[in-house]
Amino acid sequence: MFQGRRLRAFLRQTREACGYIQRDVALEMDWSLSKLIRIETGQVNISTTDLKALLQHYGVVEPARVAEYIDMARASKQRSWWYQYRNHITNEFKVLLGYESSATVIRNFEPLLVPGLLQTEEYAREVLRIMSPPDTPGLDDLVALRMERQERLIRPDGPAMHFIVDESVMHRTVGNAAVMRNQIRRMRDFGEWPNITLRVIPFSAGLYSRARIAYQLLEFPDIEDEAVLFIENPSGDMIIREGNQEDPPAVSPLSYLETFWGIEQLASRDLAPALLDSALERFAPAAGHPPTGGE
Repeated sequence: MFQGRRLRAFLRQTREACGYIQRDVALEMDWSLSKLIRIETGQVNISTTDLKALLQHYGVVEPARVAEYIDMARASKQRSWWYQYRNHITNEFKVLLGYESSATVIRNFEPLLVPGLLQTEEYAREVLRIMSPPDTPGLDDLVALRMERQERLIRPDGPAMHFIVDESVMHRTVGNAAVMRNQIRRMRDFGEWPNITLRVIPFSAGLYSRARIAYQLLEFPDIEDEAVLFIENPSGDMIIREGNQEDPPAVSPLSYLETFWGIEQLASRDLAPALLDSALERFAPAAGHPPTGGE
């Protein structure tokens, strides 16, 4: 997946360096515009024949370089770890999973729900059951995907991860009290990991920028790789790359990164344990009633 991402980044950067927009390239190559967009976003792999023609169009003709990118294209066709779940997720989410596999920094803001990467299996199952469209098949597969995604990223040697959630997330019952107790304890534990930062924006902070939008920012080890923004949207998820000429300038990874840094100032990392403990007390069993749900 890493090779595919590097190849897509190269093709996009080379096109932009040549001063071409996607529509003009598609016209010159006798492709549909959607084909080029799908290639650049990783929704489809590019064939070696198409790649050679595209490199020729961009003026990349040195045999060694052409061979290098051909090798990248072949390597990118290997099945990704999430291949078995491919029929249950959007193309944009597939692209996100590919970016996550090579990210060194992940920042995630959630205004309504516990971030997917921090959810317990019980919490995730309830969220997916309620939030998925009616009659969505494969609930078990979606839960399994979320848990496997966690296993691959949430680890001591994993990427640096920064999570910010609104305090309302901790007080909104998902499932039942037992599910919430386990979920809050899980967040409490993860907040103590050296590579994980968890902040909770208290109600007292009032309204703040982009408070209604769930988003994720990803950064990569190579300074030539632009940051990526993933926005969750009821009308369709969005993948936006820094410097992409086709994206609105106001909606960019940099603008959202500035927003993220801003709301970090509203949510002290040291305050998070107390806010989590307060929420945990809210879901404590009533006196005389033992805990339920396998606790």
